[in-house]
Amino acid sequence: MTTIRLAGISGSIRKGSQNTAILRTLQERLPAGVELTLLPLDHLPLYNSDLEAPEPPQPVAEFKAAVQAADGLVLCSPEYNAGTSGVLKNALDWASRPGNAAPLKGKRVLLMSSSPAFTGGARAHAQLRETLASTLSRVLVHPPVVIAGVHEKVKEGRLVDESNIQFALAAIAALVAEIRLDWTRA
Repeated sequence: MTTIRLAGISGSIRKGSQNTAILRTLQERLPAGVELTLLPLDHLPLYNSDLEAPEPPQPVAEFKAAVQAADGLVLCSPEYNAGTSGVLKNALDWASRPGNAAPLKGKRVLLMSSSPAFTGGARAHAQLRETLASTLSRVLVHPPVVIAGVHEKVKEGRLVDESNIQFALAAIAALVAEIRLDWTRA
């Protein structure tokens, strides 16, 4: 069976990012035949259409190539000021260009969010869903993966709340199933 190659994108570039910790935890717990590679965002310049043509900056080209090569994406975003992080929105803006030939077009995407608040980043989650709809991405239809009280659930760089881990792994399994279904239709 062919390995499913997922790209994980954390909406936080902070060294002690809880969102990156969530992705690393899931990366370590994936079943055989599924790989998750984390894509860093800290070297992407701010989106500027003047930088697009004819060749984008090298970090942008590498990021877009990695998104294109992935079978699916797993985004994990914090919630800042009732929305997603600027760094994640910036990355999505780069990956949404050029319009109908963008790496995000048709890409299967799983959304996750986290927050110290009881809402678990639900507003960031909703904002990402709206943004990705405009990029023609294929966001997984699944109960939202929102991790509330994340500051109490990440210890030593890993998500330790087993119920949240299992729920997120089930969502990844659903994403993988959709990707495999796409392959059988192709």
